[in-house]
Amino acid sequence: MLGLNYMADDSTKNKSAYRRGHRGTPLKGLIEAIAKALADKSDHVQVRMVEREPVTVFELHVHPDDLGKVIGRSGRTARSIRTLLGAMGMKERKRFVLEILE
Repeated sequence: MLGLNYMADDSTKNKSAYRRGHRGTPLKGLIEAIAKALADKSDHVQVRMVEREPVTVFELHVHPDDLGKVIGRSGRTARSIRTLLGAMGMKERKRFVLEILE
């Protein structure tokens, strides 16, 4: 597996902090963990969260050589990550968008 530990074992403490206003932080960690697992130059992976009124945009910056790996064949990998964001958005009643940038 990828070892995606974006929430620690002390989930009660993390969930309460998540509800108090740290929304998107576990998703940011999840996106970063997925991208680092896919990229050869994982030290160039950065995720920036931009809160806008109707949506939260996650800007994923990767090295140009890893862009194809993160997007995937015919965009399948990017679509899968966006599907995860959509599912979390339904749960949170918020819209999340992923932008993949060089």
